[in-house]
Amino acid sequence: MSKIIVNTLERKSKINRNIYGNFSEHLGRCIYNGVYVGENSDIPNVNGMRTDVVEALKHIKLPVLRWPGGCFADEYHWKDGIGPKENRKKMVNTHWGGVVEDNSFGTHEFLELCRQIGCEPYINGNVGSGTVQEMSEWMEYMTFDGVSPMAALRAENGHPEPWKVKYFGVGNENWGCGGNMRPSYYADLYRRYQTYVRDYGENRVFRIACGPNADDYSWTEEVMRIAGRYMDGLSLHYYTVPGDWDKKGSATEFDEAEYYRTLKKAFYMDELVTKHAQIMDRYDPEHKVGLIVDEWGTWFDVEPGTNPGFLYQQSTMRDAMVAALTLNIFNAHSDRVAMANIAQLVNVLQAVILTEGEKMVCTPTYHVFDLYKHHQDATLLGTFAETAEIGADGETIQNLSVSASEDDAGAVHITVANLSATVSCPAEITLLGRTDGAVQGRILTGRMDAYNDFDCPENVSICPMEGLRLENGQIRCTLPACSVAEITIA
Repeated sequence: MSKIIVNTLERKSKINRNIYGNFSEHLGRCIYNGVYVGENSDIPNVNGMRTDVVEALKHIKLPVLRWPGGCFADEYHWKDGIGPKENRKKMVNTHWGGVVEDNSFGTHEFLELCRQIGCEPYINGNVGSGTVQEMSEWMEYMTFDGVSPMAALRAENGHPEPWKVKYFGVGNENWGCGGNMRPSYYADLYRRYQTYVRDYGENRVFRIACGPNADDYSWTEEVMRIAGRYMDGLSLHYYTVPGDWDKKGSATEFDEAEYYRTLKKAFYMDELVTKHAQIMDRYDPEHKVGLIVDEWGTWFDVEPGTNPGFLYQQSTMRDAMVAALTLNIFNAHSDRVAMANIAQLVNVLQAVILTEGEKMVCTPTYHVFDLYKHHQDATLLGTFAETAEIGADGETIQNLSVSASEDDAGAVHITVANLSATVSCPAEITLLGRTDGAVQGRILTGRMDAYNDFDCPENVSICPMEGLRLENGQIRCTLPACSVAEITIA
């Protein structure tokens, strides 16, 4: 029996709700035929936004949504996406499939989507191919309340009142698709561009600089050294790829060795966050700059027969385990990690939702976000887990991953993942500082390669955990193989 200790007396950092954010890029069917079907669609919608998708995202309390990219952001010119839709310029999406987009989904539509969901917008500006003036005018267009050229243009386009836009990214992956820049060059550009991302009225912008790709620690060092005092956040991108970039591996057909290899690579996120945070600590000891992991998740070969530029992949219980493990890592580092955005929202990479015509299905990853939503804005508690080494063909990891938090109402929420593909784990959870309370539990479990599709949308779903009791400060339960559980003590 594995022992898990939750110390309710060891109160640590606040878990920023934005750790549970998502990312929506103009990529494949994420936007068009994903969240947006148009006002004239037969699919139920409000102002063009799919009602079923919006309701599903409201259910998991999606806190923040990043848009328009990704690589797409640094070739996007926002003025092409405003005004009467019949007059908007068409563009070629050169990064993702070479498709022509009609720009019917632009600034107004994105902010309307966020309004319907009830989440904060996080907008990425164009540094790679855009101008300082373009970025400056975009912020004026969205947030200025008064007499100005951009405010007048916004009113002309049907929205006289300004929006609130808190989060703004100054460029994306400028070390790669955003311009192939050196860190010192980008840092100087960042200082210049962010100057003109103005605060208008009561709107206060949280400015996010382009941070490193995975373990590029020299990028973090240089950008923090040159521009650290001008930013509120620094991004980090890391994808879990079981193979290599030329042959990533199948999303649905894999053996135990590949399953454990995937999870081992997901564990690497802990090392990345730790080491980048250590560099940030030298320049920002007061933790004024948040680490923003605004692209993360699994990346496999696309589903056979689909456009390779659309990055459409199925989501299995393996993806759910990656999500659970990664979110527990972010919780543990919530003193520095201020936001995270899984890639991506609908129909792309580790999507929480898949759509096809009028059909919609929630993936196992979606259900993990449902299980973890009560950690949002709760206080991280100290935990300890007695773990065993598991794996196959030399790919070994620890079998348990745990987080615990206490919300404002005093309820304790414990999330625990049994990462073993085949072996269940009897567990004894000891609560220090809490001896009684009503206990409820929910669990997601299935074969490592189990998934939901349009024919079997409930093949993998959350079920209640029966028979849980808190006696003398202890809860006993059995965690099935390949499972994620949420246990709540009220």
